[in-house]
Amino acid sequence: MTKYNVIEKILGDRSYPRQNSGQAFAPSNIALCKYWGKRNAELNLPINSSLSISLAHLGTHTTIRMAEGMDSISLNGMPLTLNSRFSHRLIEYLNLFRPERDFYFDVKTDNNFPTAAGLASSASGYAAAARALNNFFGWELEDNLLSILARLGSGSASRSIYHGFVEWEAGFHVDGMDSYAHVLPHRWPDLNLAVLTLSIGSKPVGSTEGMKRTVETSVLYKSWPEKAQRDLDQLRLAIEQKDFELLGETSESNALAMHATMIDTRPSVLYWLPETVAAFHQIWKMRSEGVKLYFTIDAGPNVKILFLRNDLDIVRAVFPQCEIITPFDFSVS
Repeated sequence: MTKYNVIEKILGDRSYPRQNSGQAFAPSNIALCKYWGKRNAELNLPINSSLSISLAHLGTHTTIRMAEGMDSISLNGMPLTLNSRFSHRLIEYLNLFRPERDFYFDVKTDNNFPTAAGLASSASGYAAAARALNNFFGWELEDNLLSILARLGSGSASRSIYHGFVEWEAGFHVDGMDSYAHVLPHRWPDLNLAVLTLSIGSKPVGSTEGMKRTVETSVLYKSWPEKAQRDLDQLRLAIEQKDFELLGETSESNALAMHATMIDTRPSVLYWLPETVAAFHQIWKMRSEGVKLYFTIDAGPNVKILFLRNDLDIVRAVFPQCEIITPFDFSVS
């Protein structure tokens, strides 16, 4: 089973665009129960289900048009060479949708946050690309199918099709048609996030390679799928009951467990910087003093702090460089 087989199931014959251009925005997302490990690398099918929260206005805006003679790709206003890592990966994705071999794409994509720094830029990027392609070609696909298309570019992109709390089901079918994300019917207006950006540099080891290395060599990884399922169940309960302590404790534990499997790889993958660990200790100290802060962290050095609205002034005072996100205060255009 290949990506082309999945595309044929969803789209059938490739068609020419119905619009002059297609554009879309997709939010980045932060997993509270992490996706780490693939049961099928070709289709980006995960070993475990995961659950995330979107970052509202932080994400990717992409515009797609037809180009003449060759593909054209720009990132954050800068033209890229077609042999760059970013372009190569995106072109492989676009190849899935070309109606003819000599059909070319002009893609302009803009992130309003650092690219490749552990803030899920590929997630919002491929979700925005899938939505923009849907508009460009006029497919009029349902969100679950767009989630599958986004997943073919980046696993976590399946969750960035939506805002709010989102669960990505691992599924069990070989073709992955049951592995897509759906939004949870719960809002939590008082829940806030603070994004603490400690590095904007590219990661030394990409998530795909780090994940592969972990699955192949980490002894600790054997217990990961079971823990992820337990954490997922706890997070669903915490969201339903608006139990912030359960949400925070489970999210923090899940993130540290994922990073423990990375550290246990050969050779080890350690994304943390000294500033990352310092942030952990600051959050733990404040919690011991009665301030209910928790953290989560993806495959990178940057820390995301979970807190309730009534602690906003404290978070701003202690972490003045952070960006405050209100996940349930957004408009979808």
